[in-house]
Amino acid sequence: MVKVTDVLENAYDVVVIGGGAAGLSGALTLARARRSVVVIDAGAPRNAPASGVHGLLARDGIPPAELVERGRAEVRGYGGQVVSGEVGAVAREEPGFQVTLTDGRTVRALRLLLATGLVDKLPDVPGLRSRWGRDVVHCPYCHGWEIRDRPIGVLGSGPLSVHQALLFRQWSDDITFFSHTLPVPTGEEAEQLAARGVRVVDAEVASLEIAEDRLVGVRLRDGSLVKREALAVAPRMAARTGFLTALGLRPVEHPSGAGEHIPSDATGRTDVPGVWVAGNVTDLSAQVGAAAAAGATAAAHINADLVAEETRRAVAAARARDEVAFSAEVESRVCEAVLGDRRHGL
Repeated sequence: MVKVTDVLENAYDVVVIGGGAAGLSGALTLARARRSVVVIDAGAPRNAPASGVHGLLARDGIPPAELVERGRAEVRGYGGQVVSGEVGAVAREEPGFQVTLTDGRTVRALRLLLATGLVDKLPDVPGLRSRWGRDVVHCPYCHGWEIRDRPIGVLGSGPLSVHQALLFRQWSDDITFFSHTLPVPTGEEAEQLAARGVRVVDAEVASLEIAEDRLVGVRLRDGSLVKREALAVAPRMAARTGFLTALGLRPVEHPSGAGEHIPSDATGRTDVPGVWVAGNVTDLSAQVGAAAAAGATAAAHINADLVAEETRRAVAAARARDEVAFSAEVESRVCEAVLGDRRHGL
């Protein structure tokens, strides 16, 4: 019988910060490894506006909230905990860390798994934020099928925007690239767009045109309207890591130029001993399946790290016991020898 409780206890082997696919998958692996683990979740998932999670094997189209609830139930089923709360600070406190929530609660952890995801920083275009995750999208593998064969616009917003337009061309032959605040593509990029039949509009977008709760067009600064039924945007992505400053763990620019992330090795291990990362906080382009896999991988290596530490301590304790036993035996033999000498008058 597994006791299910979500009351935050004083200490755990592992505290997982972030309750999305990466965090829950990591917690599930750790709970199955018989580790004490708690997931602290602020309840602000990146994919909340989307109607479904796509490209996830055997769960394609599942609503994001349902996926999270299923994951929480599985973690709890193995004795792990999921606690609602927002982390305000993390500090080194031997032999591990102290995690402080914004409501004042604190908890200790031997290891940390950071799976807080990222924040999409969207261009300041009226109407864009309210349509985000619906008919304003960013990932063709997440949303391309749902908007296939429709007139799609691509908003020039960053270094990956032209690449994004070429990708979405796979799902529709009616693609319009709006340079917006970027320079109009030239050279090889212009040649690529032209070769793929992508129309380029060298104008700034003023707003989105919405009718009957759906996108119908893109309004340009000069007042003209370009009819579109979906708009792709490459947001600037920023890892949620402000509370890690005291540990010296700060986000850096991602090699793609698409935003900031926390670097790690292939296992999720960071430069700060005892801290692992998984999901979008380190891999900006990871979809749900990849994030979940990364969480499981990081958790396995966290468990292995704890096993190694526990083994070192067990060996040291065994050696200490052996030394005490050896000293006692030597002392006993010396005493016996002395007594023997006295009995023989020596």
